[in-house]
Amino acid sequence: MKFSPPPRWRMLATPASRTLQDVKNSCTGESSFDLQSYLQFKGVAVNAALDEALPMRYPDKIHEAMRYSLLAGGKRVRPILCIAASEMIPGGTQEAAMPSAIAMEMIHTMSLIHDDLPCMDNDDLRRGKPTCHKAFGEDTAVLAGDAMLSLAFEHIARCSAGVPAERVVRIVSELGSAVGSQGLVAGQIVDIACEGKEGVDLDMLRYIHIHKTGKLLEAAGVCGAIAGGASEEEVGRVRSYSQAVGLLFQVVDDILDVTKSSQELGKTAGKDLISDKTTYPKLLGLQGARDYAEELLAEAKQQLAAFGESRAAPLLALADYIAYRQN
Repeated sequence: MKFSPPPRWRMLATPASRTLQDVKNSCTGESSFDLQSYLQFKGVAVNAALDEALPMRYPDKIHEAMRYSLLAGGKRVRPILCIAASEMIPGGTQEAAMPSAIAMEMIHTMSLIHDDLPCMDNDDLRRGKPTCHKAFGEDTAVLAGDAMLSLAFEHIARCSAGVPAERVVRIVSELGSAVGSQGLVAGQIVDIACEGKEGVDLDMLRYIHIHKTGKLLEAAGVCGAIAGGASEEEVGRVRSYSQAVGLLFQVVDDILDVTKSSQELGKTAGKDLISDKTTYPKLLGLQGARDYAEELLAEAKQQLAAFGESRAAPLLALADYIAYRQN
């Protein structure tokens, strides 16, 4: 069933001249789009689809580890972005986007499992729980991530009934590019190479985050738009929006790492400082990083102007949510 938000779920206009704090304060008003209800509604559908897509089966240990990580909670930003982008396009539906949305969360979960390994970021806590390798061992965690990546593409190919084959092929190509050596992996390897290195500038930091974090968020929006039958111009606008939101997500992540506790974040805080990683607060200062986040938020919203306030309301509110999140 396609979701039609109730009339009171409408977007609050956000002139670029307003500060993030102004918008954050106004978003609690009655006139704002009810994003929390929207996220809850979509989150229920996404979580049910994730559970169905990855049932327990033999071998038990690998599926238990996969389900442990995939169903551990989280904000589900990527699948909801995918669905919202599809529904913004006339004729686009949640059903058309859901296989791609589920694949986005599977690949995101894979990246978290692998990022947390001792050979990468060596984290013990993720989403408020022991990381996969802490709960199941390093060998199982590696295999769980590998299996999750494979399952993501299988799920799109097997479950996209009703979506024209040419769109499915394009979605698979888009997602494969986002994950591989020109996408997520590229960002991760350059990030590792730059750890503790002097002279990492803003351009290099942007490259790392555009690829490591932004590419999968970009793919989520673009694949949703493609599944919904978007025109090339519409796909381009969604891509630009998603790129800005992807970078915004990482800038905010860097800010939270130095301003929040591990308990508040649900993961280890201060890791970037300990490992001497280059971050936006480190290069720009904390206020400079916040100003940059404001610029990215305005840029993301500008890309959606052509769709109209009503159709774009969920994505506009999602950009605010990413900018204001506290964990």
